[in-house]
Amino acid sequence: MAVRKIVHIDMDAFYASVEQRDDPQLRGKPVIVAWKSNRSVVCAASYEARRFGVRSAMPTVRAERLCADAVFVPPDFTRYRTVSRLAREIFKQHTDLVEPLSLDEAYLDVTENKTGLPTATRVASAIREQIRQELSLTASAGVAPNKFLAKLASDWRKPDGLYAEEVGTFLLPLPVGRLPGVGKVTEEKLEKLGIKTVSNLRGLDLPMLEGQFGRYGVRLYELSRGIDNSQVVPNRPPKSISAEDTFEHDVPLSETEPMIRSLTEKVWSASRKESRVPRTVVLKLKTSDFNILTRSHTPNSPPSSCAELTTIALAFLRGVDDHRAGAAGASGAEQGATLSTRWHRLK
Repeated sequence: MAVRKIVHIDMDAFYASVEQRDDPQLRGKPVIVAWKSNRSVVCAASYEARRFGVRSAMPTVRAERLCADAVFVPPDFTRYRTVSRLAREIFKQHTDLVEPLSLDEAYLDVTENKTGLPTATRVASAIREQIRQELSLTASAGVAPNKFLAKLASDWRKPDGLYAEEVGTFLLPLPVGRLPGVGKVTEEKLEKLGIKTVSNLRGLDLPMLEGQFGRYGVRLYELSRGIDNSQVVPNRPPKSISAEDTFEHDVPLSETEPMIRSLTEKVWSASRKESRVPRTVVLKLKTSDFNILTRSHTPNSPPSSCAELTTIALAFLRGVDDHRAGAAGASGAEQGATLSTRWHRLK
């Protein structure tokens, strides 16, 4: 079986770079793409801003404290989508096997490429040069025999870097939190087992990992050895449909029902445009102190109407209210809400 050639392309500080490209006065300055308010979070930060510790998803009030000289620019997602589409047109000149992950990154399977270039490294170099010449932007790329390693590699020499050397050399020292699917809970459980790095993880055998983590234990066993057989899938269907709202002012939990109903109607309407039927319902509430409360439920049969979906969402709301009242004696205030439906098992 031929070794696959996978390239992961990641546009450098994409939103911020587009803003700096289109406004010369922003070049060389710490740019933060976000609505400047006490309620918003950072969408993107230029590398000049990142030197101060500013990161995506950080509350803007904290970002402003870290970098007092930052220039805040409101996001323009229409423009970012246009640039992203142009980048994907470049990708398609080299292969039809393109799997976008977001507006600014994608996997490409170039085991066979359209341009006849002899190596995946040459393909990645050509793509990066086209992005530079045609879009006046930079992108980093990782080249590897699978998606997992290619994504890790693209981050190794950012910004404007290309890594196509033996990827195993940097895998073993990495913290286990860098592995896909290892969130805070799994990382803490691994740490209790004395596992902090991928090298530590590789020392555990498969029965041990399966006993501790079930089916995900197999995935951990494979990732620690650089194994990933997942395919590059063009036009992959979405995993979920969601709607969210950030409230202008903090809202007591007991008064969020109209907002939840509005989100439910948006999600239900969007789900009608899909051929598949979503089953799992998820509600996320962001509190005034930026904590996230999450509730999810997979009913025996998918919600059959907007009213049924609304009933599930409002039951979450009452459950959160009862929990918080019992724990702290008050329901608190919320900053925003997100409601989503997702496919329980993606075929």
